[in-house]
Amino acid sequence: MLEYLFLPLSLIFVLSFFDVQKSKKYLPIISSLVLVPTFMLLFTPDRHYWHDRLMIDDLNKFVLLVCAIVGIAVTLALESLRHHVKISPRHYRRFYRFFALFWIGMILSVTANSMGIFWVGLELATLSTVYMIKTNTTPFAHKEAWNYMIVGTIAISLILFGIILIYASAKPSLGEEAMLFTALKSHISRIHSAYLFEIGFAFVAVGSFIKMGFFPMNLWLANIERAAYYPVAALFSGLLESAIVTGLFRFSSLAKELNQSHLIGFTYIYALLTLFVVAFLIYRVKDFMRLFSLSGIEHMVLMLIFWVSGGYFAALLHFAAHAFLKPALFISTGVLESRGKYHIAGALKGYKGFKGRLFQILVALFMLAIISLPPSPMFFSELFGFSAMIDLAKGSHHLLLMLFGILTILILLSIIFYKFVDVYQTMRYEGEERSKRVYASEVGALVLLALATLALLGSFDFIEKIGG
Repeated sequence: MLEYLFLPLSLIFVLSFFDVQKSKKYLPIISSLVLVPTFMLLFTPDRHYWHDRLMIDDLNKFVLLVCAIVGIAVTLALESLRHHVKISPRHYRRFYRFFALFWIGMILSVTANSMGIFWVGLELATLSTVYMIKTNTTPFAHKEAWNYMIVGTIAISLILFGIILIYASAKPSLGEEAMLFTALKSHISRIHSAYLFEIGFAFVAVGSFIKMGFFPMNLWLANIERAAYYPVAALFSGLLESAIVTGLFRFSSLAKELNQSHLIGFTYIYALLTLFVVAFLIYRVKDFMRLFSLSGIEHMVLMLIFWVSGGYFAALLHFAAHAFLKPALFISTGVLESRGKYHIAGALKGYKGFKGRLFQILVALFMLAIISLPPSPMFFSELFGFSAMIDLAKGSHHLLLMLFGILTILILLSIIFYKFVDVYQTMRYEGEERSKRVYASEVGALVLLALATLALLGSFDFIEKIGG
């Protein structure tokens, strides 16, 4: 069943070499075919493929379903890209070509049982993203594509070095199976070089943090997403981050079995420092793309904190909500900043007709949901996540320290909350009103992501089973 996931993407890759005016009409339909094997995988037992190097378990079934929905929404939004930016047919085809390769790399990373295949899939997704950024032919985009290549190379090299150290720590006990996540999890007590494993995990974590825009490299991700076309930003937040987070979930679960206190200390310090810097960067931001990009880092921090604290349900719910809401906001940005005009004041004014009014309502709901106002899934994920943090502290002698940490997080989140409310008020009530247009494919993408977000509210039991 796993191999069927690659068929629609291979077809998209082949069609990208033909006349874009004819082939692009079928791309949303072709991409939607990914949902067929994805849904079928949900109802099949866990299994392994290709000598146990690839696997399907509850976690990656859920991640693949989320990514398939986001991928379909992005292909819908791509239909109207030419109405907002100047892009030649040749560059259009090139974007689709590397979009398909990007998606294939993401699937490999998410389904990898081997640390090596996880790294290869992540590298494929990274390199293909560079070419999608360069689809925008401006000097700024080309410069940022090279910056991404450099930063991405640093991050992926740190992850590779960490994998090598983890493999070296487990190989004397597990032999060649030391590359497999399942073998490491089953026989973690047999690893005698725990210190070497923890050093390897630290390298993997820092490399992943860099790719997620954590401290001290907070601005590079926002610059990349500002320079690229808005579908690239949607792919970053919905698919690439999903692959990175899934891998980090698996690595941190292993590190937790070895030494939970070390994992908690390392993660909390790094995450809180990142959140502190990001909160004040968001407070000073002046355009949509950077606002939404930096907000994504905030949510990655919360996911990671919830996961290492034992709040697996909260982390997975927050992950899925972010994967739907943030691409929706980036797709909305493509409409709000049509033709490169990205003035916040009055951005939600001037949309007429049914599509225009629906667009205004959806953008408002997305912005309120991303700051965790009820009944957003993020409201519930944060509620359960902070409860998990308190439960963790109850079993130790650090309850007051944990309460102080939660209070610090809430203060920083309040800064971000204020900024989003201020931006929304500026969009809705300030500035002059000019006639604007939104296209059916974009509204369709936003409706799909809105329905997926609503579906999360009825999926608590399903998500809880994944977290165990």
